[in-house]
Amino acid sequence: MRRKSAKTKRLLGKFFTYLFMISVAIIVIYPLLITVASAFKSGNLIAFKLDWATNWTFENFRRLFEDTLYLTWYKNTLFVAAWTMLIQVTVIILSGFAYSRYRFLGRKQSLMFFLIIQMVPTMAALTAFYVMAFLFGGLDQFWFITLLYVGQGIPMNTWLMKGYFDTVPISLDESAKLDGAGNLRILVQVVLPLVRPMIAVQALWAFMGPFGDYMLARFLLRSPDKITVAVGLQTFINDARNQKVTLFAAGAILISLPIVLLFFFLQKNFVSGLTSGGTKG
Repeated sequence: MRRKSAKTKRLLGKFFTYLFMISVAIIVIYPLLITVASAFKSGNLIAFKLDWATNWTFENFRRLFEDTLYLTWYKNTLFVAAWTMLIQVTVIILSGFAYSRYRFLGRKQSLMFFLIIQMVPTMAALTAFYVMAFLFGGLDQFWFITLLYVGQGIPMNTWLMKGYFDTVPISLDESAKLDGAGNLRILVQVVLPLVRPMIAVQALWAFMGPFGDYMLARFLLRSPDKITVAVGLQTFINDARNQKVTLFAAGAILISLPIVLLFFFLQKNFVSGLTSGGTKG
């Protein structure tokens, strides 16, 4: 009886596990299938729907590049995303290392302040951001919105980076100091190879941010040739009487390409970073 009961529990556990996984897969994949089906349909649609019974065409992609400013929006977003990733990852590495390895006045208080800042939603700070942009000449400027993206990503990601640095034994730092290594050399040559998985994750998150953000970009970027791709795509479906659903779907698919490419480029760091670095030499 006990064996049958244990076997029944295992079967039920597997059943509900697979049921949950299939449900999540449907939730994730179904909207993607709708988007793909809409992007390759001829003509236009009044709403998104999953319908494969149609002649597939690349006409929507041609119209996207020839009849709209999509390519300009795409370049704008890539520019902002690349600089956001570079600056944010650099700042997070330095701040996370400092909070992990050093004890200084106001350390705990500033970490708590980071948590409090992170609780403030972007919507609540839009007016303050606009005033700052107006005072410093940042309206319709990529450098200003890039700094805002970087600033928004620093608080919580500093916590995450600090926690990851904490997992690296301090004994490695001490051994390097005995060999005459300075703080910067210890960070670059000893510690960073061991935290490459978290650096890769941080880089991917930072790069994805400008591609998915609508509110901040819509509020601070006004010129049609200065907006990002998320704001530009929204213009295709703003007018309820003239929605360009197929163009929106085609543009949405292309947004994922640089993110997917970056993911595959960084993928090897997710695993190899844990097995390289401090054990060498």
